[in-house]
Amino acid sequence: MKLFIALAGLVTLCSGVAIPTIPGDNSHYVEGESRYIWMPDGEGVPQLVDLHEPIDYELLGSRSGANNQYWLFTRQNQNNRQVLVNGNINSVRNSHYRANRGTVVIVHGWNNNGNTQMNPLIRSAFLAVQDVNVIVVDWHRLANSNYNTAAAGVPDVGRALGNFLVWLINNAGGNWNQVHLIGFSLGAHVVGNAGRQAGGRPARVTGLDPAGPQWGGNSNALNRNAGHYVECIHTDGRALGIFNPSGDADFYPNGGRNPQPGCRINTCSHGRATELMASSVRTNHLVGRRCGNIWEAELSNCNGGTLHMGNGNFGKRGSGLYGLRTRNAWPF
Repeated sequence: MKLFIALAGLVTLCSGVAIPTIPGDNSHYVEGESRYIWMPDGEGVPQLVDLHEPIDYELLGSRSGANNQYWLFTRQNQNNRQVLVNGNINSVRNSHYRANRGTVVIVHGWNNNGNTQMNPLIRSAFLAVQDVNVIVVDWHRLANSNYNTAAAGVPDVGRALGNFLVWLINNAGGNWNQVHLIGFSLGAHVVGNAGRQAGGRPARVTGLDPAGPQWGGNSNALNRNAGHYVECIHTDGRALGIFNPSGDADFYPNGGRNPQPGCRINTCSHGRATELMASSVRTNHLVGRRCGNIWEAELSNCNGGTLHMGNGNFGKRGSGLYGLRTRNAWPF
């Protein structure tokens, strides 16, 4: 709020200088045209982002994918992370990682870290219903820079993750048919790059409201080449999230846009994708109906075949656009 007041004051004081109007919310945001947008920080508090802010290339050079941390959680250590170090096989041998389990990888978004709420939310959901390795990727050193710098670093963060997974499975064992990558916002594009770096071998890749600003038409964005089955859950399309299809199957709960039920602002709707994913893993009760086109999806006017949204099934497959309605509170 202090930032908003300061910027608004600057606009008032400066005369004769063309300074873009600072918006009070995202209602007038137009992808590819608007300069400012409000985005959530790690606590879900809206922060004003200048999409014209220069990339900090010096910081980008010092905070790359090499700074990724990989935190392992299993049923044997549900709340106490074990750090796996790329290239250090003893860090894996001395952990609870088991090659005969499936592996779920969770990646946070901008201004977040490995402890941000979405991580324990989704992690605990998987461990409640499946005996799996859960790897939380912490890339906060870059994710907590300005948005444009963090976005520019996404490909390298993703490639580093992909290389780590290849090393892990080659040296500690594992089965690509039981690997599920899940990323939220910028993290969705991280897992897209990771999956492609791993040759599209992950069984599943899930993008939770993949970040929209700066990603329309971006070749580094999440796409269906990231894994055998790529799924996206869109909850704040045409604002904080991409609205266009990005995977094999794309789900548009409640039209895929703000406001989601129980939300009033974009930051809430954007984060709703993480909650829907966690709930679907625990209960698998969210079912979409296939849509003839994206306009039907936006209107939730779809009557085609069914496909469950989310869940933790490594062998899940499907294609097309799907619409569904949810409730306004957990478990939705």
